[in-house]
Amino acid sequence: MKILKTKSWMILCAVGLLLAGQAAMAQTANVPARVVAAVDDTQTVQLKGNVHPLARAEFDQGALPDSQPLTRMLLLLQRSDTQEASLRQLLDAQQTKGSGSYHAWLTPEQFGKQYGPADADVQAVTDWLTRQGFQVAKVAAGRNVIEFSGNVGQVRNAFHTQIHKYVVKGEEHFANASDPAIPEALAPVVKGVVALHNFPKHSYIRGAGLYRRTKATGELKPLFSYGSPLQYAMGPADFATIYNIPATVNGNPAGTGQAIAIVGQSNINVADIQAFRTMFGLPANFTQSNVIVNGTDPGILAPPAPPPLTLTDESESDLDVEWSGAIAPNAQILFVTSESTLSNPNQVSAGTDLSALYVIDNNLAPVMSNSYGECEANLLTAGNQFYSQLWEQAAAQGITVAIAAGDSGPAGCDPYPNDPDPDAANQGINVNGTASTPYNVAVGGTDFDPVQVQNQTTY
Repeated sequence: MKILKTKSWMILCAVGLLLAGQAAMAQTANVPARVVAAVDDTQTVQLKGNVHPLARAEFDQGALPDSQPLTRMLLLLQRSDTQEASLRQLLDAQQTKGSGSYHAWLTPEQFGKQYGPADADVQAVTDWLTRQGFQVAKVAAGRNVIEFSGNVGQVRNAFHTQIHKYVVKGEEHFANASDPAIPEALAPVVKGVVALHNFPKHSYIRGAGLYRRTKATGELKPLFSYGSPLQYAMGPADFATIYNIPATVNGNPAGTGQAIAIVGQSNINVADIQAFRTMFGLPANFTQSNVIVNGTDPGILAPPAPPPLTLTDESESDLDVEWSGAIAPNAQILFVTSESTLSNPNQVSAGTDLSALYVIDNNLAPVMSNSYGECEANLLTAGNQFYSQLWEQAAAQGITVAIAAGDSGPAGCDPYPNDPDPDAANQGINVNGTASTPYNVAVGGTDFDPVQVQNQTTY
């Protein structure tokens, strides 16, 4: 088993927001259509700010063949200014005690009807995608994205941009070589494509080493040495002591009656989670039924026998599931995993994005945790807007979205741990864009002061 240095903890122990009452401010009038002109493919507008910074000439290996599939793309829709103003008023009212809308959360369907594009607009966009040869998989219940698939040639013809292969630091990727464009008639309701590249998002896990439990005594011993005598490993009871996590809430064990959704892009071995819970005396309440595979099973993304400090997507998934359950032992932990670019090189959407969309679109839990991210510069215009809109929908549904801010602070564009100086902002000052919206809880790396706790036998 692995023991891991405290990282960007985004698991909230106090799972306080319960779904309550019926949704307020229900739609009282039809949403007006904004696609009012005929969709003419020769009259287009360019979507600025949507070329990845690494899609550069020195890395360019030429255009991909038209036949190469591009799967699970997300077309981002947008609200009108009037809808956005109304939504922000609702969000304020939902958090104001005494308001008739206090904690009156919307369902995904109610959110979509009130704050999504009109039926006619959605139909106009899906008709256009179909005419371009794409396969439309679904329109999200919140009406903020449309999932569709196709190939390189269809993307070039529809969005007026070439898809090229790029080799960066020995790794192959693909990306659009110029800003995409859409028909001008659709511009009032289409914000852009969340991504037309497969540069992956980063997990914010960092490793310290391995440990083992002595069968005869039950004692846990690390198989490594820390670089400083004031560095410590922690178990669940240590974490609860240091951060004052109550053992009970209203007379019930912590987490009773609550649910936490964890997003991932690797599957997990349920037996690993069960072994962790057994080792630390946590309730045996995690089974295969707690794992939700959204679409194709990505499998377990890890080497067959990883070296001690090889951290993978499976490592991140294990860590998040284990520690959310360690902090709220009686909570229902639901793990949602979706195939990503790491397991399917033709897939455009990150698995964690699809998992997060699943959680919110299905109102799966009142708390969602996401340990993946990317700096704002690399998310591009459409990507940053995607997270802002999706987390805003979550807030209206009463879902607390907790996102790892990353341990690098303003060095968010620097890809640690491979960078020689992983915490230096060599790529410019940028924070994690998935965590920088007004609608999520951004949680950075946590520390406790070892000078104040010299008597470590307390823990």
